[in-house]
Amino acid sequence: MTAAFIVLTYNRSDALLAVLRALAPQCAAGDTVLIADDGSRPEHVQALRDGLPAFACPVRHVWHPDVGFTAARARNLGASLAGTEYLVFLDGDCVPNRHFARHHAALAQPGHFLNGSRVLLGERLSRRALRGEIQLAQLGALDWLRLRAAGEVNKLTHLLYWPGAPGRVQTAFQWKGIRSCNFGVWYRDFEAVNGFDESFSGWGHEDADLVLRLHHHGCRRKNGFLATEVFHLWHPESGREGEAANRERVVQRMQGGLVRAQQGLAELPRGAATVTLLNERWREQRA
Repeated sequence: MTAAFIVLTYNRSDALLAVLRALAPQCAAGDTVLIADDGSRPEHVQALRDGLPAFACPVRHVWHPDVGFTAARARNLGASLAGTEYLVFLDGDCVPNRHFARHHAALAQPGHFLNGSRVLLGERLSRRALRGEIQLAQLGALDWLRLRAAGEVNKLTHLLYWPGAPGRVQTAFQWKGIRSCNFGVWYRDFEAVNGFDESFSGWGHEDADLVLRLHHHGCRRKNGFLATEVFHLWHPESGREGEAANRERVVQRMQGGLVRAQQGLAELPRGAATVTLLNERWREQRA
């Protein structure tokens, strides 16, 4: 199975590089990485170029202008360039555990999408990770036990792997725990529902809307706990303008059977993004 890892970012190159350092050893030659950039400033783009770790697969920077919070557009742009059968969406402040890619592949199942899990990190631990003082994916069990005792991590589920855990598959839509910051879906299903709906304005719930429409399409939700954890770096809470209106839209759609996004993959305009291959050495090796 080939996979595209679509990493959303916006003006947080230090966090993005922490994510990429953990992801790089896990990607196979047939995979691809797409940095879905929601309009980062030039200094963050340059920091990405300068700090990019070595990947065995192509890494492309997909940038579009900053016109406000348009995460749905950025993710759709990345997905439209994937060219793989499976998509894994990540946020640029969610560092994958050391077996993240392998466990996503193991749990991938036709007719299902995978709702990943996350571990919340404290401010001090996050700052150490951002400075490169520690590599989260390389910490051992004793390290994590000490961090849990110090209150720097909210749970230790990433230390266990239980692919057959009960409660993994859900047939009905459930709002709780939806995680677009860690989300796997077959490209054919993502295309069938027309991707994320860009008509949602402001912060929030475009991920719940995607999950709802995937259910309407006939997919089942598969939960990724005890397998696909990411480490969510601490940051001040962002503004949530538009949250209530977006939530109400999803509530209304729960009463119907809408499958395709109002404005999604099929409506992407040509030339909406600037696409750059970041690791030229990969191209040279393939030549």
